[in-house]
Amino acid sequence: MVILIVLICILLLVLLITWGKINSFLAFLIVSLLAGLLLGIPLNKIVHSVQQGLGDTLGSLVIVICLGAMLGKMVAESGAAQVIAGSLKKVFGEKYIQWAMVATGFIVGLPLFFDVSFVLMIPLVFSVVYQYKLPAVYVGIPMMAALSVTHGFLPPHPAPVALVSQFHANMGLTLLYGIIVAIPAIIIAGPVFAKTLKNINSTPLQTFLPEYIPEEKLPAAFNSFFTALLPVVLIMFFAILTFMGIQDGHLADVISFISNPNVIMLFALAVATYTLGLRQGKGMKEIMDHYGNAVKDIAMILLIIAGAGALKQVFIDSGISKVIAEHLESLSISPLILGWLVAAIIRVCVGSATVAGLTTAGMIAPLIISTHANPNLMVLAVGAGSLMFSHVNDGGFWLFKEYFNITVKETFLSWSLMETIVSVIGLAGALILNLFI
Repeated sequence: MVILIVLICILLLVLLITWGKINSFLAFLIVSLLAGLLLGIPLNKIVHSVQQGLGDTLGSLVIVICLGAMLGKMVAESGAAQVIAGSLKKVFGEKYIQWAMVATGFIVGLPLFFDVSFVLMIPLVFSVVYQYKLPAVYVGIPMMAALSVTHGFLPPHPAPVALVSQFHANMGLTLLYGIIVAIPAIIIAGPVFAKTLKNINSTPLQTFLPEYIPEEKLPAAFNSFFTALLPVVLIMFFAILTFMGIQDGHLADVISFISNPNVIMLFALAVATYTLGLRQGKGMKEIMDHYGNAVKDIAMILLIIAGAGALKQVFIDSGISKVIAEHLESLSISPLILGWLVAAIIRVCVGSATVAGLTTAGMIAPLIISTHANPNLMVLAVGAGSLMFSHVNDGGFWLFKEYFNITVKETFLSWSLMETIVSVIGLAGALILNLFI
């Protein structure tokens, strides 16, 4: 019954947005309250769940998204995006530009949270789109596939790391197996699948649309790449320091503070203000006007993502994820397939890949001992399941839809199918490896 209620709520959300033409944020609030009532959450706690979901989601994303939009605006307005796009074409050629996106997405996605890497890489995607008049979704999906795979499969991302711990897997082997599985998943869900998406008419956010700047007024190539990728470089650098196992209390606290994505983004924006702004002859008022316009352009995105967080929290507080896992635990199938299936269903119902993975771990962990399943491959199977069919209750769905400015239907046909392909190929890869390990 509870699964039917979840499906009805998700269907209602889709109908309100597509057929009813209701603002997505308002639709999320309406469905979140209704879901709380139908799923039996006490009346005095429903609004609290909605507020907690809104606050937790925005609290973890608002700084990064706003600062990322400001940085992207500066990269576009200064001409740095024009320089980056030109350099990429020289190295890869327009014909192989998708592979440049894949390589960049994989490298950037390893140390970064998905939402952070998404915001950081969007200006680079759009610079290529505008410079060479290529379809935005066609260029963007390969990078999104790489970012998604690293988020779901590979340590040091939070969910895979937590799964490694709960399944008593080996971090190094999990990373090695994960990379083996990730490569075909990214290729098939990225460049191969993207060839079917050329006809999607996408007009990305105007905030990333740069005016053509004469070559003599452009920033240098090193300055452009350095400033645009500075947040990525810094986060990768601090990730390496963390893995070196620095235990000193004070030094560890300092590294923890300055390696926080919010702090890094603020520092990177300060650097961009000088390198791409003041040093290029722009006045401080002009720079701040650009930043203000960037935030205005993404205000609705923030609200929509917050709305998705509210619905997710209602589902979590209702206990739906545990109910689903308990029902599926009794099925007599391969533990790898079972782990994937449990995570996939929870992901579809709840929306959060991290919640799906961690909830599944608590239910599946005892089966690893009784069935002698490979714990490293179980991490990959559950991680793959946690990426299954992202849709309207997932913040990533709305990030992609709103940034690429496409319809809900087109987002299903591109983003949701890409995530589904990644999930299925991930399971297939784990099963194939299981034959030889």
